[in-house]
Amino acid sequence: MDLMQKKFNKINVAFIGGGISSVVGYSHKVAIEMDGRFRLVAGCFSKKQSINEKTAKDWMLENCNLYDNWCELMERERDSVDVIIVLTPTNQHTDIIISAIKHGYFVVSEKALCSSVEDAQNIKRVIDDNNGYLAVTYNYSGYPMFRELQEIINSGKLGKVLNINAEMPQEGFVKLNKQTNNVPDPQNWRMSDTTIPTISLDLGVHVHQLIKALISQKPLSVVAIQNSFGKVKSVIDDVNCLIKYDGGSTANIWYSKSALGYKNGLRLRVFGSKGSAEWLQTNSEYLSLTDTYGHSISIDRSNQDLLVANQNRYNRFKPGHPSGFLEAFANYYDDIYEEIISIKKNEFTKERYVYGIDTAIEGLKLLQSISISSKTLQWESMSSNS
Repeated sequence: MDLMQKKFNKINVAFIGGGISSVVGYSHKVAIEMDGRFRLVAGCFSKKQSINEKTAKDWMLENCNLYDNWCELMERERDSVDVIIVLTPTNQHTDIIISAIKHGYFVVSEKALCSSVEDAQNIKRVIDDNNGYLAVTYNYSGYPMFRELQEIINSGKLGKVLNINAEMPQEGFVKLNKQTNNVPDPQNWRMSDTTIPTISLDLGVHVHQLIKALISQKPLSVVAIQNSFGKVKSVIDDVNCLIKYDGGSTANIWYSKSALGYKNGLRLRVFGSKGSAEWLQTNSEYLSLTDTYGHSISIDRSNQDLLVANQNRYNRFKPGHPSGFLEAFANYYDDIYEEIISIKKNEFTKERYVYGIDTAIEGLKLLQSISISSKTLQWESMSSNS
């Protein structure tokens, strides 16, 4: 089914969280609407009705039902809404997701799914007991050239994956405001840590999912260090770790909010027995490849030998006109759409690009192990956190 056909089968959604005072809300709104897949018909964007009303006005949502209580939304919208999209701070996700699943909604959650392994396991039990549906949004894996890299690895072109270097540096906890000479205040939920540091729930979950998407291996053990280098001294803002995987691959991971000069420096380098590859989010249209003779090439969506990135779905406009962050988000939502439609037709087809509860649990276990290892300064086995 092509893009134009799908526009006649829109799915109604409701946002919980994600209003104009949120960082992620507008990105989700644009992403769900880009290809005509979804229709935003209800929202509890905030507990404050004034923010709900301003969100609806600014986003030109003329027929959107507004609520300042998400419980009321779930009770009253069951006949008109198919999907609940959860965009509140991570520490508020669990109760909302569990309630939505019990009410029979499809659920899409902003990452991280929740704040702890225990909460994720509770969510999984509810999903299993209610035959529920949950997808977690990891939008970086929606970039066309990232998906091309997935296919290149799967095709064996790089040989056995030996090592992955993944980094996601940002500068938000060290860059000063010129007027005040202070670091701009992060959102309140970013200002404290629990068992899993907030930076891991914010950035680490992305790095775990991207590596999983590339090599489909399970992490076995990890050794890590965590630091607080920035101006917000009460929280971890820099994490380095080495991970062993069950397929024999290793990964070197670094993510940080105290790296001056980087707004979002997501970079992936994959080293295989037959070649290597590099992809940067800030130059996302290009994928660099090197063979065993040291020959290097850079490919984009115009390359003649692409495996997936030349598909129509990834070319809303022709190569040379970059496909970016919001398009990647829309690609991921398109995959979620396909899954939900298949369920509604009673012919469920698992989309390979959609990640749910199992990936979330694995990621949270890894992040918990990273935190423990940083305290013991020893290798931490994933099996000890089952």
